[in-house]
Amino acid sequence: MRSTVLIVDDHPSFRATARMLLELEGYEVVGEAPDGETAFTLVDELRPDVVLLDVNLPGLDGFQVASRLSAKDRGPAVVLVSSRQASDYGPLVGTSGARGFIAKADLSRAALEEVLAA
Repeated sequence: MRSTVLIVDDHPSFRATARMLLELEGYEVVGEAPDGETAFTLVDELRPDVVLLDVNLPGLDGFQVASRLSAKDRGPAVVLVSSRQASDYGPLVGTSGARGFIAKADLSRAALEEVLAA
């Protein structure tokens, strides 16, 4: 099982909620980032197993960040999240290099494990 997570989202309230939920379900949240540039720095420093990555970020969007993170040797598994549904983004989810997508309202250990197992 992948156990360490970096949460990347520009909304502090979602980061706090996701952290609480994931920690209660056995994950170790090793950090939080409000944007893609900070995420790159923290991935290099913290080496998380999983990056939970919001699609809508200031600056680089989540698809661009996912593509760069997924291209790294031994990079983390990237899971995109959004308040919208995956179908709203067309082929972008599939071509981003991310392992999958979870709607924010559906975030849970089971949902994360399902995406990571695929």
